[in-house]
Amino acid sequence: MKLLHRHIFANVALTCLASVGLFAFVLMIGNALRDLLGYVLAGQLEIGTFFRLIGLLVPFVVSYALPMGMLTGVLLVLGRMSSDRELTAIRASGVSVAGISAPIFFLALLGTALSLAVNFQFMPAARTAYQKELAQAVRQNPLSFIVPKTFIRDFPGIVLYVGEKKNDDELRDFWLWEIDPQGRVKRFARADAGRLQYDEENNKLVLTLFGAHAEQRDEKDPENFAVVRSAAAWERATFDLPLDRVTGARTPRTKLKWQTWEQLLAEWRRLGQPDPAVSAAVRERLRMKVQIVLQEKASMAFSVLS
Repeated sequence: MKLLHRHIFANVALTCLASVGLFAFVLMIGNALRDLLGYVLAGQLEIGTFFRLIGLLVPFVVSYALPMGMLTGVLLVLGRMSSDRELTAIRASGVSVAGISAPIFFLALLGTALSLAVNFQFMPAARTAYQKELAQAVRQNPLSFIVPKTFIRDFPGIVLYVGEKKNDDELRDFWLWEIDPQGRVKRFARADAGRLQYDEENNKLVLTLFGAHAEQRDEKDPENFAVVRSAAAWERATFDLPLDRVTGARTPRTKLKWQTWEQLLAEWRRLGQPDPAVSAAVRERLRMKVQIVLQEKASMAFSVLS
């Protein structure tokens, strides 16, 4: 019996490990393309930083890959054993279904324990470190957001275009469009030259335009080019481009799902205490959000067992 259990356990464990690795790889590639590809193409991430960020993605994707990988591994192994008549031979030798399933349930319990550790400790810590390192890496070279001959949409409500960039901060043939939530142009500015500087204290780009021309469209009908509310020209004009929405704030706000078990419990207890600044209804609603996060993390872990 022990030999049979080791045989089933080894087969299921290796197949589940391969399945988890495959799903984790697919999820990691998707997250890397979504979060990091733009920074890499803009030259804002060094190779070492890029691979460190990829490593910090592992606990995050494993939390989702474990349940899928466990299910796939068990189905593949038992399906193969059934097609090869191994299960029929094992049952004919007097082994019950419970005896066949015992090593699989043991592996599932180990997977559940691992998933609980990942969801409540490793994933939150890695995700917080990922956000901080990414924001720090981008801030080290904030001027690289400006890529010549490219429509830059990283700044909310603003589209930029630069024909030429010299010495990282000198711009030529500069265009700026301010758009409304429907994507329509409200204001437009163009300059033959400009200069870009980084204000580290306020985490913003300071854009100075020379020889700028601007026009403001009609708010009710901004797409009617025949109606222009006002037009102006400046010898020198300055615009501020905040980077908090692009690189993240200096102290990234930790989401509830990125908090560890201890942090969630501390937040849950804190919201349970009377607070004159926050009403009881608001505290109860916030406390319910913490409970939902705890339940989601636990249910994700026990889905490995199910």
